[in-house]
This record gives sequence, structure tokens and C-alpha cells, in this order.
Amino acid sequence: MSTDSEQTGQAGPAADVGRWFSTATAPARIDAPRSATASAPPSAPVSASSALAPSSRPLMRMPAWGPVEGASYGLASAPELVEEARDLLTGEPTAVLTGAGMSTGSGLPDYRGRDAVPRAPMTFQEFMGSDLARRRYWARSTVGWTQFLRARPNRGHVLLAELGASTLPVTAVITQNVDALHQQAGSEPVIDLHGRLDRVRCQSCDTLTRRESLHHRMLAMNPELAARLPELAADAAQAPDGDAEVDRTSDFRYPACGLCGGILKPDVVFFGESARREVVAAAYGAVQEASRLLVLGSSLTVQSGLRFVRAAVRAGSPVVIVNDGPTRGDEQATLRIHGRIEDVLEAWSGS
Repeated sequence: MSTDSEQTGQAGPAADVGRWFSTATAPARIDAPRSATASAPPSAPVSASSALAPSSRPLMRMPAWGPVEGASYGLASAPELVEEARDLLTGEPTAVLTGAGMSTGSGLPDYRGRDAVPRAPMTFQEFMGSDLARRRYWARSTVGWTQFLRARPNRGHVLLAELGASTLPVTAVITQNVDALHQQAGSEPVIDLHGRLDRVRCQSCDTLTRRESLHHRMLAMNPELAARLPELAADAAQAPDGDAEVDRTSDFRYPACGLCGGILKPDVVFFGESARREVVAAAYGAVQEASRLLVLGSSLTVQSGLRFVRAAVRAGSPVVIVNDGPTRGDEQATLRIHGRIEDVLEAWSGS
């Protein structure tokens, strides 16, 4: 496990990963079917300089990221309610579901909180069907990658790992985050429901590779960007939209899969894409094994996380939700705790 100084996320702000996934092209029309799926990707090598035309297929209309209009943020539940939640969970097998609010203390912005930046998320269909979208994504993430690596487990991650090893028997930490910070903090087992950003998956042959290796390869393919990387990173951090200069790198090149020539994609679940079946099955298994479900830092806006709350309720398992701001699961929660995750976990740990 890392030292305390490494665990507090004080290494400086990490990259705004949400900017990497901002849409590159507008949806073709608003009545695009929400159940649409991408066809099998071509196996021919691709690059940003190949001047491929964007796909003419309709793209899914997804809800924009940003704070919930009219919602109350910054509330804190009474200490008595926090203690009641601790008593409900202590000594009971507990499945933990975490969302973006878990990592804000590590410098990674959330998507629905009070400080979230409104933007339209890129969809799986857009990434797979548009060279422009892939070029924009990889250019942004190449500039932001070293900043992203600055993120460290925050106090909430560490406290959860400590509680899981003592008073809160955890069947699994099911996380919607893609930062691997739970693993770094010492939680186990961890189920990465939406994948991990430090891996890349070929969409044709399913081969997994390390994101770090791809990063160095893309720098070699884009020497002008590599030479200006510190400048571009500073510009991305200071620009009003977070990546104004990056958007001008129209000649950015990215590689195809070295084994089959297929499209490379970060090993994370995009909007409009389903989580891998075996991962979802493992998450359901953890919820079924538990007698409690604890939700930390998730607005439960998407069905991907909300379904586990509904599964716990169907099984008669109490659900405790800790979040700053509203969630879609509030009405189904046994206990709803408002406040900062680290503050609540501190109270539960007695430290």
C-alpha cells in the first residue's frame, strides 16, 4: 500500500478525464434508436491523417453531463443518522458500489456533481463510426495522460479499504470508476464495472494492451505534439473549455491494433455500450452474496449502477446511499446519508 502522503491525492490536479470523452460530432438526429449498436469494426489500419469521412449513421442522443438543475448540494446528515448507518452495516457482508464522487478528492472531476462541467458525452457509436471522434479522443488523452497518472487514492479510498478489512466485511467493491484507485488503496476484491483506463482493447481481436505503451507509441507518431506536450498540457488545464489547443491538432495520428489492424479503444465502457457480461455477472454475484449494499459517490443516473440497487431491494437487503446531491436510488434507500464520503467514512471508522 502507498504511504499516507501518496494516498491523499496531493500530487497536483489530475486530468479532467471527462474532457477526453466529450463528443466530437453532433448526433445526426434526435430520434436515433437508443438501443443501436455498432457493427463489427473494420480490420484495416486507421489513422487521423487518412481523411476518413465521419459516419453518416445516426448517433445516440445522450443526456449531457452537468449538475442536476435545482438540486441541493453541500448538505450534511445529522451525526445520529450517520451512526445509524454504521450500525446497520457493521459486521454484515456488504457489497459496495462506487461512482465518480469517490474520486473527486483525488483530483478527478465528477460528471453530475455541483462542480461538474456541462458537456455532451461521446458515445460508443460515435467513437467506432467516426475517425474524427477517435482522433479527438486520442489527441486529448495523450495530452492528459501524464496528468491523469498523478491521481492517487484519497482518504475515502483508504478508509474504505481499512473498513473492508475490519468492521465492514466487503464481498466486493463494484466501481463505476476507471481509475484503479481502489486497487491502489488496498481494497479487494474490486470489480471494474466500466473497465480501466490504463488498458486498451482491440475491438476486432479483443487483445488487451497497456495504455502506457500506446502512449509512447502515439508520441512517436506525433513528434510535433510530443515536443509541445508540457505546453499543451498547461493550455488544456487553463483554457475555458479545457482543451482549446488540443482541438487544433487536426493532424494527430493514432495506430491500429498491431495484431489484426482493428480499431483500438480504451478498455472502458462508453455511453451507448454495454458492460462485459462476465463483469456484470460477477457484480450481481457480489450483491447476492451480501446482506447489505453501500453506495458511495454515485448519482445512479445510468442503469448500469442503478440495477444493483434494485437487485438488493428485490432481495430484501438494506441499501445505504452516501452522496452529495440527489441520486436516482434515493427513494429505494433504507438510509440516505448526505455529506462528503471521507467525512462519513471517518465517522464510521472512529479515526
